[in-house]
Amino acid sequence: MKVVIFAGGVGSRLWPLSRKHTPKQFEKIVGEKSTLQLAVERVSPLFKPEDIFISSGERFKDVLYEQLPQLPRKNILLEPEMRDVGAAVGLVTAVLAKIAKNEPFIILWSDHLVKNVEMFRQVISAVGKNLERDKERIIFMGQKPRFASQNLGWIEYGKKEKSVDGLAIFSFKSFHYRPDHDTAEKFLHSKQYFWNPGYFGTTPGFLFSLYKKFAPEMYEQLLKIQAAWDTPNFSKKLSEIYPKLQKVSFDNLILERISSKDAYVVGADLGWSDIGAWESLKEALAQREDENVTRGKVMLTEAVDTLVFNYTDQLVVGIDLNEFLVINTEDVLLICPKNSVPKIKKLVENLSGSPHEHLT
Repeated sequence: MKVVIFAGGVGSRLWPLSRKHTPKQFEKIVGEKSTLQLAVERVSPLFKPEDIFISSGERFKDVLYEQLPQLPRKNILLEPEMRDVGAAVGLVTAVLAKIAKNEPFIILWSDHLVKNVEMFRQVISAVGKNLERDKERIIFMGQKPRFASQNLGWIEYGKKEKSVDGLAIFSFKSFHYRPDHDTAEKFLHSKQYFWNPGYFGTTPGFLFSLYKKFAPEMYEQLLKIQAAWDTPNFSKKLSEIYPKLQKVSFDNLILERISSKDAYVVGADLGWSDIGAWESLKEALAQREDENVTRGKVMLTEAVDTLVFNYTDQLVVGIDLNEFLVINTEDVLLICPKNSVPKIKKLVENLSGSPHEHLT
């Protein structure tokens, strides 16, 4: 079994910590390791270094090599130009279809928090064992929902089909992305939905066949890249072909078009959180909703449900802060209410072309 960890995003919702040249997956958001390093660490007991692949961008090559010296260089697949996740998944699938066509592989993301690591590994093992016997499937890995989130995707599952290592494998029914409040409440109480972390397992051969079926033009170009893999001509071919691939999400290209009979769902309490935005990081790290979360030199008085991350040697003092975010870096200080987080991405976009563009 092999695993691919995607690490190519920019993460503007975690600005000013996450920026174009130093995205969130390379930063020490939780503890003293980057979220990418933590993602590799979580799977290392299950996979040898030669079975761990990273998908990212050419511009991040140096930091990838620095943070992951244990991985073979050729396992770090570098896109010459970002073409969205549809092309990125296609690239790794083409490569793996050449070297391990019928061997199960798992797709994960580098900017998440997983607290229940043993359960996470148990789910991955169960997915791998099922795919050894049933190679033409996609198995989605769900998180048992903790609340009625309107910001996440949800997976609807059906009846129990089988059990692997004590974990139930369900039939797949449908995806639902960012439901409204009432719909999210209905999902939570129906007991037929998981949160969708974007994790799944399949085989390269089967996934590549879906590219052939649903994206034949991209498939033909990926075949040319595949033919050059592990040859001196690979970088040249990749640079010539990859930037011309369609820029499209993987969900739109493949996942939303698959038949329910081609997929299963397995879910558990992984302690998973998408820490792609400050308010979701706050929810992931706090034991209680009203608890404050701090990092660095911080002093809070009469504060409730507030996150303060200080990356400087200054002391940050907060008084009477209720549901606030304070992020202090060497060149930017961000202060806003928690419910203003969606405006951060727009603010960063507006910095382009301004005197402060270098801060993006």
